[in-house]
Amino acid sequence: MEYIHLTQYYETDQMGIVHHSNYIRWMEEARTAYMDEMGFPYRKVEESGIICPVLSVECEYKTMTYFGDRVSIEVKMPFFKGVKYEFSYVIRDEKTREIHATGRSKHGFLWKNGRPVNIKKEAPELYEKMMLAMENE
Repeated sequence: MEYIHLTQYYETDQMGIVHHSNYIRWMEEARTAYMDEMGFPYRKVEESGIICPVLSVECEYKTMTYFGDRVSIEVKMPFFKGVKYEFSYVIRDEKTREIHATGRSKHGFLWKNGRPVNIKKEAPELYEKMMLAMENE
């Protein structure tokens, strides 16, 4: 899936480039759009009493991004095993396709009380949609 983000002035730092912390936010935006496109938005997951905390996140910065740049964020789900899943990201300039950053985020499914959820058993519709999305990568 490809998500487009227009960089904003407030995302830049004193040097006039996008601050590194914003790439993590963009990955979250893209991940949320991915879940929406998959047909099982985070809101629907949370309404069922399940939360999806970030277990780890990493980002490797390649080239600078500036105010007004349009970036394309390619999102894939290379790993899903019922309780844990992972997304990968490639952040590029929308026109030149130059890579600005790459990243990964790992997540888990928990009940709101913090206990792990086996979504194959507890949320079979979500499980099927995630399996299908991963197979289509």
